[in-house]
Amino acid sequence: MSEKKVRVRFAPSPTGGLHLGGVRTVLFNYLFAKKHNGTFVLRIEDTDQNRYVEGAEEYIFECLKWCGLNADESAQVGGPFAPYRQSERKSLYREYAEKLVRQGHAYYAFDTPEELEKQRATVPNFQYGMASRNSLRNSLALPEHEVEQLLQAGTPHVIRIKMPEDETISFTDMIRGHVSFETNQVDDKVLLKADGMPTYHLAVVVDDFLMHISHAFRGEEWLPSAPVHLLLWEYLGWKADMPQWAHLPLILKPDGHGKLSKRDGARLGFPVYAMSWTDPKSGELTPGFRELGFMPEAFNNLLALLGWNDGTDQEIFTLDELAEKFSMDRVSKAGAKFDFEKAKWFNAEWIKRATAERLLGDVKAILADKGLAITDDAQLLKVIELVKDRCVLLTDFYEHSWYFFKQPESYDLNAVKPKWTDAKTEMFKTFIAQLQQAETWEATELETNFKALLTKKGFKIGDAMLPFRIMLVGGKFGPHVFDIAVQLGKAEVIARIEKALAAFA
Repeated sequence: MSEKKVRVRFAPSPTGGLHLGGVRTVLFNYLFAKKHNGTFVLRIEDTDQNRYVEGAEEYIFECLKWCGLNADESAQVGGPFAPYRQSERKSLYREYAEKLVRQGHAYYAFDTPEELEKQRATVPNFQYGMASRNSLRNSLALPEHEVEQLLQAGTPHVIRIKMPEDETISFTDMIRGHVSFETNQVDDKVLLKADGMPTYHLAVVVDDFLMHISHAFRGEEWLPSAPVHLLLWEYLGWKADMPQWAHLPLILKPDGHGKLSKRDGARLGFPVYAMSWTDPKSGELTPGFRELGFMPEAFNNLLALLGWNDGTDQEIFTLDELAEKFSMDRVSKAGAKFDFEKAKWFNAEWIKRATAERLLGDVKAILADKGLAITDDAQLLKVIELVKDRCVLLTDFYEHSWYFFKQPESYDLNAVKPKWTDAKTEMFKTFIAQLQQAETWEATELETNFKALLTKKGFKIGDAMLPFRIMLVGGKFGPHVFDIAVQLGKAEVIARIEKALAAFA
């Protein structure tokens, strides 16, 4: 690995929601930086103003904040290489594009969108490149004086890279090893657009150089762009400073056929965005993992294992453990199938392992959203401890805890009434009197006394245990019934038995 200081970056475009593949790219960058005492940079690539979406940048920062993957340098926190928005760096890029033109590695192209559309309509598989460039309106095909006139007149134009003929370009990918490309297969990409904004190809190279990026990790869908970027590093005289690259494997659909998309999530009933995203133009809501009830610890954990493992059977990792064990040589070349059932398993495991204190804020918010405003944190902490092993998602806490805070409005009478007798009514009235005299309120003692009463009255345990549970919670669910009773308190347990007896009669 290079001796220079590790500096990695994530460079999203603010065009919409953040796909879980994007968050995994952030995570791998973050872990690599932490492992090597490096710096994680977040750079906003907002050069495509046509695709810019209001609120998307703030959404990206909020996603990463939720995940706990905060950048060391960004448009929010600043840093020595500010600004970190490409739109605010616009004046930098033309200088480098013009330098490439002077060197003969790029050229001005004056073709209008209509002219290019005509080419695409008439020429099968049209590419703007070595086969077509000399017959189009650009500074390679036009006389020099005409080019000068067009520039002087302010004629709209772009700057394109001039791909060399019959060359093989290679680099060593940290995941894939030796990768090579034939330049004849690559078209002359636009580097600088007519509005003066750079395209991704130019901006990513210039910014990675100026920001001293040492390692660049991105999805494998960017591999076809690599030859353009390699040439730019070389042509601009920066080849010695080029970052080490790693192209991460795709996250695949559950059946393994193709890249996981938002459409797949909608079709199969699970989120693919980190957080819910509402399109400001269409109003369309795309659900997210956070709102579904995932813990960020679980989300990071499951993403880390989509394409990486530490070589052991360990599956549950904290962020610190991941940073300690992470290495690029353990990242797979092959795509990783997304399994939503496995994702939920990770979340359930993290909920089980979490302290009640860690879960308190989330659970409180979920209950409040359902109309239960909890003011007694001490009681809620005890309830969380009782029910957390039953929850797969944080949102499950309502289903498993509401009955601690309000009486059942209905009862599973079908489970009780067919076998209900007056003798059972009298037995529970005796139990109420017993509870009223109780001086201590502890689960084991309550259970012992209840069972002793049943024996005395000639009932089996099964005759009364289920009805008692239904009296307290309304149905056949919940943790140990006497643990529920302890949390409800004496007065509430008595009130619920009396209310239920009236319904059972």
